[in-house]
Amino acid sequence: MSKNLLLILTRNPELGKCKTRLAAKVGDPTALEIYKFLLDKTVSFTKGLKVEKWVYYSEEIWRNDIWDNKVYTKKLQVGNDLGERMMNAFKEGFQAGFEHIIIIGSDMYHLNQSDLEEAFSKFKNHDFVVGPAEDGGYYLLGMKSLKVELFQNKDWGTNTVLSDTLSDLTDEKAALLKEKNDVDYYEDIIDIEAFAPFIKHLKE
Repeated sequence: MSKNLLLILTRNPELGKCKTRLAAKVGDPTALEIYKFLLDKTVSFTKGLKVEKWVYYSEEIWRNDIWDNKVYTKKLQVGNDLGERMMNAFKEGFQAGFEHIIIIGSDMYHLNQSDLEEAFSKFKNHDFVVGPAEDGGYYLLGMKSLKVELFQNKDWGTNTVLSDTLSDLTDEKAALLKEKNDVDYYEDIIDIEAFAPFIKHLKE
């Protein structure tokens, strides 16, 4: 068994239930199409990664979807907020015997397989790995053992999450990856060519 585990948090792609901040500008149908595009992208850069992979669904587990049952173990998120859901996923991974665990979301356009390989390689000399997002959050978090404080007393979805997380890691051996942008708002995609077909009706 691999000692490395990748956790992927995902939302079931249903109309009106995903990318709500983006939907405020582009509308629910377009937001859903963009989210499906990002899910396909996430599959493309994780399926070949030589680690165990668990996908955590927000609402219910879908057996027949883009996440290949032979590649991904499918589970359900548990917890009242994002912090609890991430903590419980990490806890389950460590209880299963994994030694290096990384969590990502499923809305990263700029992430690729080599980024994830680099993140796992950081565990040679570090106990924690953080991928800072441009909006003040993070797109990736990794650890060798569960540190509960990272999931408590955070204002999830705001620009203080990264700084609060790093202050919890002051005394730890933590590696910082390159800053990247996740997709939450219209402004995050407006200048990226791959998203042009989805939003051409919005541009003057």
